[in-house]
Amino acid sequence: MKLGFIGCGNMATAIIRGIISNGILDADEIIASCKTAESREKAKASLGIVIAESNREVVEKAEVIVLAVKPQFFEVVIAEIKDVVRNDQMVITLAPGKALAWLEAQFGKQLKIIRTMPNTPAMVQEGMTAVCPNPYVTEDDLAYVTRILEGCGAVEVVPERLIDAVVAVSGSSPAYIYILIEAMADAAVAEGMPRKQAYAFAAKAVMGSAKMVLETGKHPGELKDMVCSPGGTTIEAVKVLEETGFRGSVMQAMEVCAEKSRNM
Repeated sequence: MKLGFIGCGNMATAIIRGIISNGILDADEIIASCKTAESREKAKASLGIVIAESNREVVEKAEVIVLAVKPQFFEVVIAEIKDVVRNDQMVITLAPGKALAWLEAQFGKQLKIIRTMPNTPAMVQEGMTAVCPNPYVTEDDLAYVTRILEGCGAVEVVPERLIDAVVAVSGSSPAYIYILIEAMADAAVAEGMPRKQAYAFAAKAVMGSAKMVLETGKHPGELKDMVCSPGGTTIEAVKVLEETGFRGSVMQAMEVCAEKSRNM
């Protein structure tokens, strides 16, 4: 058994699906514990992985352990498993707010620990995950974890001092985009467009715009200027967005998001 998950919610499930569908590991090489009997049955039926009866069983059978529980449960879960975690194992966390130093103190021993911050587009294999290793993680360890996480999207290694910025710009930001898509669709509906069609137009515009940023290498401002013809429709819309504080609202939202992450 190579890879163990403590917790098998939406994010863990997305990562597991990506690993299996991309042939990185076979389902029988992955073990997971779940909170309830119902969730255990669901995970086994939908993923085909090995299901553990306890968190301690995951630790005993896996080489790499993924803590896929919410951050408020970390202390309790670590207290439950720390005496069976071995020095040759590696621990990966998926939640914000828990620093490497804090994690090491909770385990009470020198361990290979990697903090990660994924986001929900991992569920469609378009995720973005930040990876932050502690000093005991080797290059080979980091390559292994990167390969696993690339099953559900892109991966970037970042220093720990940037992890709260990652939470704001990537981990939480899908919610901002969903609000934007919903608002765009509402406006299109007000103009007479059927709602289903409005969501399709708005979502595709966001997807295509993001792809242009990534694939052209052009500055977002330059791409914006390409759409804004002199005296045209787009520049009128941009003018209103600037007047009503669109840019500042996004920046302020990200600031409070990062601050919340720092203080969790």
